Amino acid sequence: MSIRARMYPTPAQAEAMVVHCSHARFVWNLAVEQSNMWRRDRGPTPNLAVQMRQLSAARREHPWLGAGSSVVQQAALRDFDRARQAWWGNPAHFSRPTWRKKGVHEGFVIRDLTVTKINHRWGTVLVPKVGAVKFRSTRPWAQIGAASSARVTFKAGRWHVCLVTPPPVFDRKPTGAVTGIDRGVANTIATSESVMGSIPGWTPGEQARYVVLQQQLARQVKGSNRRAITKGKIARLHQRLTDRRTDWIEQTTTALVREHDLIGIEALNTRGMVRKPAPKPDPENTGVFLPNGAKAKAALNKAIHASCWGKFAKRLHDKADHTPAGAKTLVVEVPARYTSQRCHHCGHTAPENRKSQAEFRCVDCGHKANADTNAAENILSRAITLAAGQAVDPKPKRRKVDGRNRGTTTTASTTREPAAA
Repeated sequence: MSIRARMYPTPAQAEAMVVHCSHARFVWNLAVEQSNMWRRDRGPTPNLAVQMRQLSAARREHPWLGAGSSVVQQAALRDFDRARQAWWGNPAHFSRPTWRKKGVHEGFVIRDLTVTKINHRWGTVLVPKVGAVKFRSTRPWAQIGAASSARVTFKAGRWHVCLVTPPPVFDRKPTGAVTGIDRGVANTIATSESVMGSIPGWTPGEQARYVVLQQQLARQVKGSNRRAITKGKIARLHQRLTDRRTDWIEQTTTALVREHDLIGIEALNTRGMVRKPAPKPDPENTGVFLPNGAKAKAALNKAIHASCWGKFAKRLHDKADHTPAGAKTLVVEVPARYTSQRCHHCGHTAPENRKSQAEFRCVDCGHKANADTNAAENILSRAITLAAGQAVDPKPKRRKVDGRNRGTTTTASTTREPAAA
């Protein structure tokens, strides 16, 4: 686990740490270039030990590189070696190490960590060839003192240190409560207990300021100092929004894991859901394309990204995995098909059941409910079924009532389920 704390270096310390970032980025990019060239021209890429010796030779040959910290530069090589090994071991989940860019990838690693406590709010971390840099402490000092290494990052004008510590056991007691969570755009989450939650966004003032800054950026000359200042202001606005959303996700997932023994969520392919629509060529005119709804899909994709569905599910799983064995929280991912069209009261499944984004009214039994709450109840029912070791078949099948086709129903809906399940 990483404890992220805000650093407050002096101007001289900040200047020295910027040099560390540039050296770490240079060594990484040199390793990427060597890997690309070596496999093509000279066979297998040199391993970490060979690269360390090559780095020592380069430091002796180039005084500007030798003036930097060997700890920072060697840590960049270790980073590259771990990334390369992860890519070789599982290319489906890890991408190939590629170039790091100035202004985007700013950071370095501290291996031999020395952290000193000033008081309950402040501490210092020893940065090689920089000295003790102050940081703001927001966690119990016992957790900070157990850190074994750290990574310093610089983004949007702010320095942070991520202290790597053993993950603490999530403190909770069994409650017997269960819940289903439906993730959406209008409501970020909706639980089966009719609790709605929306991820925070920009305030009206921040939105207006963002528009003004974007207009100002469009008028400025590329590469100018004023344009760089404007880009920094925009980056700080984005970072403030990211911090706000991260805080909401952390607090919401912590409360859900602490209060429930079983949590059901949809297994969503978010990456596939935000893909651009395929172009539609006009069969009568070569080189001409028909409207494909790309503008509306772009707005939906933006709303999905803003809802942070993937990050919410990941933090939910992370915290549930660290609950104690006697009070384990189980997070179950269920098939998402037809959860918004199926009536939780009678099991009838039809597109006509959902009248609007918020209204659900079953055309078979007349059951009325909030559409998101009804979907969350269906998710919870499937999660309970899967947790019991039974299979869930979300595919609806046709059924007839009084000789007439009354829509579809799922195979798991042959009996009426209690509304609280």
